Parts: sequence; structure tokens; C-alpha cells
Amino acid sequence: MTGHTSAMESPLVDRLGNIFTKMLLHPTYRFLLLLAGAPLHLIVYVVHLSNKKKSMHRANLDKLEQQWTSSGYRDQLLKEAKEQLERKHRFFGQTITSEKLDREANQIAAIKFKEALLRHLDAQQDGNGKSQTTYADTFTQLIRHPAFLAISIIPGVLMYILMLIYNNAYFKYIGERLVMTVFVIFGVAFLVFTILYLSPLNPAANIIGETATAEQIAKFNQLYGLDQPYLTQLWHTFRGILTFDLGKSFAGNEVVTTSIAAKFPVTLTLTIISTIVAVLIALPIGLVSATRPNSFFDYTFMLIALIGLSIPNFWQGLVLILNFSIKLHWLPATYNPQNALTMIMPIVVLGTGLTAAVARMTRSSTLEVIHEDYITTARAKGLSRRQVLWKHAVGNALIPIITVIGLQFGAMLGGAAVTEKVFNINGIGSYIVDKQFIPDIPAIMGGVVYTAITISIVNVIIDILYAFFDPRIRSKMKQY
Repeated sequence: MTGHTSAMESPLVDRLGNIFTKMLLHPTYRFLLLLAGAPLHLIVYVVHLSNKKKSMHRANLDKLEQQWTSSGYRDQLLKEAKEQLERKHRFFGQTITSEKLDREANQIAAIKFKEALLRHLDAQQDGNGKSQTTYADTFTQLIRHPAFLAISIIPGVLMYILMLIYNNAYFKYIGERLVMTVFVIFGVAFLVFTILYLSPLNPAANIIGETATAEQIAKFNQLYGLDQPYLTQLWHTFRGILTFDLGKSFAGNEVVTTSIAAKFPVTLTLTIISTIVAVLIALPIGLVSATRPNSFFDYTFMLIALIGLSIPNFWQGLVLILNFSIKLHWLPATYNPQNALTMIMPIVVLGTGLTAAVARMTRSSTLEVIHEDYITTARAKGLSRRQVLWKHAVGNALIPIITVIGLQFGAMLGGAAVTEKVFNINGIGSYIVDKQFIPDIPAIMGGVVYTAITISIVNVIIDILYAFFDPRIRSKMKQY
């Protein structure tokens, strides 16, 4: 029974050891690994120091490194790495700057050089009857003991989760983009807060009025913390973002989170519906134009798309209200959440630009794909025009189209204020516009941050769709 258990545990332990070793080679993952399992690493480090004192590994390693560097072995590895990278990028049709090529080649050469050094030392020490244990080896040896592995689960649970994510290419891909999303959100918050802080507008004077005394303004600033230093206010803002509590607005003394929770879903719903409708209309139009280039349909559709890109939202909204509300009395002029008909004109106005952009991108992307060699090969094999279009062309043509949809969705969500003002929609866009003239810093920060979060989530979804549709990205994910 014991032998069977050891046989079952050994592959798992070896796998964990290999993952641990790979993560230690990357500075970012090494930092996260040590941070996530800090309590556990204290024990591992103490054991590792104890083992390290018993050998002269460091001195031998430095001496051997100097010898091999002098002999030109490192330069040889660097040259080979550059040649491999150049062949790889030529194969995938990619261009790369010399600086980036040198940086990637140096990283690869450094890793190979270090691995070769360690293998050579291990071989020497094995021949002398000695064995050198690295930090990764110490960790692997410790978790081979069932008792230590069981005890390490609780203090090292975050570390083990991180290792499992790193080991799965898709989870790693998504995780890295989620981490980048966090940096983007706080970067946006920092930029917006700094602009508002440097703004010449005075919230206290604008809210209290022109008759406000210096004492009243000072009391207002003290009440809302506006008299505190820049870094203190910035820290309070970041803390509010992390706890989803941005305090109360200057005007109206409303809880910012509650106000946004009531207004943001309206804008998000209109944007999502507009996006879905626009894509459902634009994709067929773009495909028809691409499969019938320079035809009557092509010229007509692209002319309409060009007009759609050129029409300002506020003008289009006023024209729709004038015709369908005032003259024909078909649709209500203002938005009412209880009446679905009031959503039609705002959706049309929001979706017009996206429809035009996606239609034009679909046409150009499909035209580019259907002239590729593999499409010609598919036709030569006897596949019908429909099979070639849907099985081979559309999937590859969707990659730039997805990019346009993601960018336009962010633009629609962030720029919905004009449409909301025209149709009297009480959404997040008009809310931010109303608050920025004070400026009501907590309210603006809340609106901008929640909008940035939504756009960042959409960008993560777009990145996942890239991996789904583009096999080159999937191949790159598995390589790293």
C-alpha cells in the first residue's frame, strides 16, 4: 500500500517541482511565488541555507561561469538564440526590432547558460560523491515528505493555486490579462484624480455659491478632506476603489456607489443591445460586400457605412426625434425605463457608428483573407464557395473585426453622454458630465472607475476570443 501511494505521489511532486523551478526563472512570477507562499518559504529558506553551507557550490559556479564566458560559450549561445528567433519570426511573418530581438535572445541565452552550468556542476559533484541542492531542489525534496506536503497546503494554498494557474497555458493567459487590467484601472484612476486635483475649479465655491465666505469654504474642504495633501487624497481614493466605497458626492450628499448602481446599468444595457444589433447587421453586410466587390450592393452598403461614420450622434438623435416623435408620433422623444419603445432611437444612434465601422472592417478583412493561398488551395480541392467562406475565410477574418468591436464598445460606453443628453437618459454618461463642472471628485471618480472596469473586462474577453480564433496565439501560449 505504501509503495503504491509513493508511486502515485511521485509524479505529482515532480510536476510541482518542475513548475516551481520554471517560475523561479521569471522575476515577476518569482516575486508572486515568494509573496503568495511567504510563510512556507521561511521554512524552505532555512533548510536551504543549512544545505548551502555544506558545499562550495557558489564559488565553483562563479569560477566555472568566468571560464565559460572567457571561452566564448555564452556568445555562442546568444548567436544561436538570435538565429532561432529570426527563423521563428520569419516563419510566422512577424517583424521585430533589433532591440527586442537582442533582449529576447539575451534572456534565452542566459537561461540556457545557467542550466548548462548547473548540469556541469551536478555532473562534477556526482562524480566526486557530492550533490548540490538548489532552492527549487530543496522545495521539491521537502514536499516529497507526505507530512510536510500536508502541512504546507494551508499556509501555501495561494502559492499552489498560482502554480496551477501558471501550469495551464489558458489560465495563465487569462490571469496575466486580469493582472494588467488591475494596473489599467488604477492607472486611469490616478490620471483622472490628478487632472481633477489640478483643475482650477473650486468645488466648495461652486456648490455653496458666490456668497460663500472663506470660513464656509474652509469648513467644506475640511469636511470632504479637500484640505489634505495630494498623496493623502489619492490614497483615500485608491482605498475607496478597493473597498467599493467612494464616499458621498459633494452635491446632494448622495452615496456614490448607490448612485452609480442606479445609473450605470442603464448605459450598459443600451450599449450591449446596440453592440449586438450592430454586429448582427454589419457582419452580413460586410460579407456580402466582400464576396461581391465593386458591385451595386458593395457600393451602396459602403456608401451607407461611410455616411453612418460621418453623422454626429447629437445631430442624428435630434433628426430622429424630429421625424419619429414630433412629426409621425411613432416613438416617444424621451427615455422611459418602463417603455421598451423609448430604447429604439437611442440604440439606433449608439449603434450607427459601430455598424458602419464593423461593416467596413468585415469587408476589408474578408477581402484580404479570400485572396490568401490557403483559400485558393481550398477551392482547388473542390470545396464549394460557401464552405470556403465559412470554414476557412470567416474565422481568420474575424480577428481584426473583434478588435474593432472591442474598441468601439469602449468608445460607445464612454461616449454615451451625448446620446443620453439628447434623449434625457439618466445614465452614467450624463451623470459624469453633470458632475464634472463642479467638479464633484467622488462622483466623477466612481463613474470613471466603473466604466474603466467594464471596458477592461470587455478587453479581457476580446483577448480570450483572440486565443479562440487565432491558432498562432494558442501556439505561442503553449510555448511559454
